[in-house]
Amino acid sequence: MRWFGIKFRRKEAVQEETGKMVIIVGLGNPKKEYENTRHNVGFMAIDALAEKYNISVLDCRHKALIGKGVINGYKVVLVKPLTYMNLSGEAVRAVIDYYKADAESELIVIYDDVSLDVGQLRIRKKGSAGGHNGIKNIIAQLGHDVFLRIKIGVGEKPKGYDLADYVLGHFSKEELAVMQESLCKVDGAVNLMLAGEVDQAMNDYNKKSSGTNTEGNK
Repeated sequence: MRWFGIKFRRKEAVQEETGKMVIIVGLGNPKKEYENTRHNVGFMAIDALAEKYNISVLDCRHKALIGKGVINGYKVVLVKPLTYMNLSGEAVRAVIDYYKADAESELIVIYDDVSLDVGQLRIRKKGSAGGHNGIKNIIAQLGHDVFLRIKIGVGEKPKGYDLADYVLGHFSKEELAVMQESLCKVDGAVNLMLAGEVDQAMNDYNKKSSGTNTEGNK
């Protein structure tokens, strides 16, 4: 399977599992019309991880599509909320409660950020929603803002564009090329975070993308 033209090799062997289970949530909107839009990069990241590590994310429960699996020895639950972006917290809350997970240490949320250049990653341990309605709802449902997150830059909206129209729009050909590399970096960041090396992940990946800015992102 391919996302943005990337072919991920499946992991044939599974390493010994740890006792900890981490919930990895990618934010987006369900339905085919939203596929490969800027607002759905969280879904794309989950799909890429699912493909690489041979995890089926097809179980419909807890207001989401979920799949349990192992990433380099760490047990994970991959989650794609079906509540639509603005109510993402309902699905996250349901999954957290079901697995009795600690949101502060056993939750990673992946989502789009219009304040970052296309493909740029930014890893955070906590923080405000920054205007992102999906994160705003998660914070409201959890009652705090302390949870790990990976932001994926989709570029600043050009002047005159409506923000909703922009984030629900599709990437240009040039932007897709940058996003290919970005999704591979998400995998690296996730592996470090699962190993408890969050600071190292921040040092390695909180850097400006080497891709060329497209018009409107200057």
